Formats: sequence, structure tokens, C-alpha cells
Amino acid sequence: MDGDGKRHRILMVSDFFFPNFGGVESHIYYLSQCLLKLGHKVVVMTHAYGSRSGVRYVTGGLKVYYVPWKPFLMQNTLPTLFLTFPIVRTILIREKISVVHGHQAFSTLCHEALMHARTMGYKVVFTDHSLYGFADAGSIHMNKVLQFTLADFDQAICVSHTSKENTVLRSGISPQKVFMVPNAVDTAMFTPSPERLSCDEIVIVVISRLVYRKGADLLVEVIPEVCRLFPKVRFIVGGDGPKRVRLEEMREKFSLQDRVEMLGAVPHAQVRSVLISGHIFLNSSLTEAFCIAILEAASCGLLTVSTRVGGVPEVLPDDMIVLAQPAPEDMVRAVKKAIDMLPGIDPQMKKLYSWDDVAKRTEIVYDRAMQSSKTDLLERLPRYLTCGAWAGKLFCLVMIINYLLWCLLEYLQPTEGIEEVPDIRLVYAHLESVNDMCRIQSEGN
Repeated sequence: MDGDGKRHRILMVSDFFFPNFGGVESHIYYLSQCLLKLGHKVVVMTHAYGSRSGVRYVTGGLKVYYVPWKPFLMQNTLPTLFLTFPIVRTILIREKISVVHGHQAFSTLCHEALMHARTMGYKVVFTDHSLYGFADAGSIHMNKVLQFTLADFDQAICVSHTSKENTVLRSGISPQKVFMVPNAVDTAMFTPSPERLSCDEIVIVVISRLVYRKGADLLVEVIPEVCRLFPKVRFIVGGDGPKRVRLEEMREKFSLQDRVEMLGAVPHAQVRSVLISGHIFLNSSLTEAFCIAILEAASCGLLTVSTRVGGVPEVLPDDMIVLAQPAPEDMVRAVKKAIDMLPGIDPQMKKLYSWDDVAKRTEIVYDRAMQSSKTDLLERLPRYLTCGAWAGKLFCLVMIINYLLWCLLEYLQPTEGIEEVPDIRLVYAHLESVNDMCRIQSEGN
């Protein structure tokens, strides 16, 4: 960090990053690009994807460490607690990091990196992108892990007010240490169609991972009923997942091959071309903290029909979205209402969210984190004891072992023996926004 105390050196850590596609991956990428433009140094750390391993540079000079760990389950690396410490320590020292920013509650790499960073005395920030329950076994386990990670942190970020409330309740942290910073959309990529579509045939677009959490089972019941009630409606379904088989079976059962088009997985670069071919975007998620897909659809001029879950009601104004309960009957009613609203919709791009604004608000969180007082191990251990009668003692033991491992690493490879990487400043850091960056790239092509 520079002497003026304004330039941060940030390490973004998550199991989820490009070439994988999703909301977390897009958030990290666009946020990093905007932070680079603001003059900060940003480095990303994630696990290897196929043959993509080692150090890579992506658009804008963003440096990515693809550490040589393969995903174990659902793109997550195998939890090891201590085995990631050597490489995390090396990256922190080589890149002269000042703030470690972890993303996503079920990212193993995120939790381990934040633990190691706190052991070494670095400032840590955590962003929660999802909502979790409190009753099922999986949620109870994940909430306890989150409680461990956030027992000793500087600041946290949630992408909606609902997400903030959920995170505070699950982890038991103070709401004063949690900021609400929403997602955004790349308005240079997602633009409306230059020609208005005819309403003679209504096209409803679904782009989602076909899994239970995204409401794929709900689609199986909604699509046939909508097709029965509205002969002029056609569906385009993009996405892949374990529930795709159920959608294929539904299409065969009701003989809807000519009215339900299954695209399979859609590359992110082709999402806009799919969106602008429709009139309505249908989101059937059973839980969402924010849902970037809704923003992308609205930016392309589509009217959105969505389940009223999580932070979705906070995303768009009432004239751009029709909300429904996650039940087939109510979803069909919402689709009917959206079809009636279509003639009055003006499909113009509305810049409700900006990645530049997200970056500036995140910058404030970093500034607040840097103002946190430094604490040693003995001052931090009591925080873990509040996590439970048995869990608290176990967490303290983990942190003591981690501290001893750090001392061993310092003995075997002193900090002075790790070469620091020279900084590379961007030549186009003066651009006004990420949208300008995209425009320059398109003109260059």
C-alpha cells in the first residue's frame, strides 16, 4: 500500500472464477477490472481449471493465480485446512498484498485463505453471495464454518439487504460490520435489440443452471400449463444441469418439441443474443441473494417474471418485473400478467446498476478495514470461544496450530527470501468505466 494510504493491494480469493461462468465469477471479474481502473492493485487466486494452471493474465492486466489444486465437489477444492498455507503465504508476500477479499460462503479456498491471512496479520474482507437456511444438515454445517471464518474478520459485504440479514443471523456478527453493496451488469455487453420484436408470437426465455435450487422442477410444471393457456407462447431454455432430463421428459410427454427449445449450456458471450430473441425472462429460483441474470435480462429490454425469494424484490422496480410465489399456479398467473403488460413495455436499457459504483463502494469497505486495529493471537482466540462450547475450543486449536505452522514456514523460508513482484500499471487506467474498456476492445476488433 502506498504511503498516502489510499491505494490498496487486493487479493481476491474464491474457488469460482473464469473460465467457469456464474454470478460470483462475473462479480469478481468486473469488480477487479474497476478497481484496477481506480488505481488499486488486484490479484485473483483460484484453483486450476483443467489444463489452466499457473499464473495467467486476463483482460485489463488482471493477474490470476490458478493454484495446482483440482476441484473436488461442485467446483470446490478438497478442504485441507493447513496445506494451502505455504502457497497463500507466498502469494501474499510476493504481491505485497494489504487486503485479502474472499468470495462465497461455500468456497473452501476462500475460507482457508482468510484463515491464513488473519494468522499473518492481514486485513480481510468477506463477500457473501448466497442465502442459506438454518434447519437442514448442510446449512447447519455451512453456518458453523461461516461462524468460524467471521469470528475474526475486519469487514463483510452482502449483495442485498436480505442477504445481509441472512448472513448476520447465520454468523452472529455485528450488523455494523456488514456493508450492502449490490451486483451490477455490464451495460456495454447487454443492450436491447435495435428492432422491436413482434408480439404475434410471445417468446419466454429461461437461462439458468438446471438444478433444484434454481427451480428447474418448478419449470417442469409451469411450462406445460402456460403452453396450454397461451397457444402463441414459445419457450427458449438455456442451461444445463442434472434437472435437464426432467425438462426433456416434460417436453416429450406433452409433445412440446416445437414450442420448447432446449439450447443446453450457453456461453456467456452468447447470452445476449439469446435474451434479445425473447419478450419475457422467466426466473424460477427457489433462493437468490441478488440474481445478476435478472439485471442482464432487464438491460436487454425484457420484462422479467420471477419468484419472490431472497433479495430478488430489491433488484428491479415494479414496472420491470412481475413477482410470484414459488408455486406453479402463481407463476402461471404472473406470466399471464406479464403477457398483458407487454404492449406497454418500452424495451430501453436502464442503467440502474454500475460496476464503477460497486467498485467505489467496495473501496470504502477496504478503507474501513485498513482502519481496524492490529491484534495478536492471544487477543483473537477469545473471539473463537464464542462459537460454541465444543466448536469454540476446536476453532481455537485450529488457529493455534495454524500459528505454529506459520512460525515453521517463517523458519524454513524467511519472508526476506521470497522475491517480491514488481507492479505493472495499466496503460489505460484513465478510462471512465469498464464500459469504455469494452468499447475500446470492440473497436480494436
